Amino acid sequence: MDLKQYITQVKDWPKPGVNFKDITTIMDNGAAYKYATDQIVEYAKEKQVDIVVGPEARGFIIGCPVAYAMNIGFAPVRKKGKLPREVISYEYELEYGTNVLTMHKDAIKPGQRVLITDDLLATGGTIEATIKLVESLGGIVAGIAFIIDLKYLNGMEKLKGYDVISLVEYEVE
Repeated sequence: MDLKQYITQVKDWPKPGVNFKDITTIMDNGAAYKYATDQIVEYAKEKQVDIVVGPEARGFIIGCPVAYAMNIGFAPVRKKGKLPREVISYEYELEYGTNVLTMHKDAIKPGQRVLITDDLLATGGTIEATIKLVESLGGIVAGIAFIIDLKYLNGMEKLKGYDVISLVEYEVE
C-alpha cells in the first residue's frame, strides 16, 4: 500500500512556508491505519522489543496500537508537568528556546528492549531526547519507527547508530 496517498499536505500550516504532513488522514482510513500499524509491528517483532515508548501526542497514536498488537506495554513520554508520579526529565534545544520531556522513573526496566515510535521525523530533537530518557533508565533502544521521514530536515543525523525505519519519505518539502 502506498501510504503517501493517504497523507494530506497542508500548505502554510502551522506557519507560513511550512508544508505540513497530516497523518490523521491515514488514521481515519481503517485499511491505511492498519497497514501502517502492521508494518511497524513486524519491525518490532524482528527487533524483539519488550515495550514501546512514544512522545506525546502522535507517538501515542502510533505506539499504542503496536503495543496492543504485540501484547506488550506502552510508556508515554510527556511534556513537563503532565505525568503524575516521579519522573526523569531531559531538556533539549528548540530553534528558539528549550523544551523538557519527562518519563516515569519506573517506566523502563534496565535491559528492556525498547521500540520508540512517532508519527514523523523532522529535525530529530524530540526523538533524541526520548532516546536519552530511555537510555538513562537502562533501556536498550532496539529500534525507532516513524510513519514519515522528512529527509530534507536531516533528522536522521541525530539518530546515527540506531536502527530506524520510516514508512514514507519526503526528499524535498
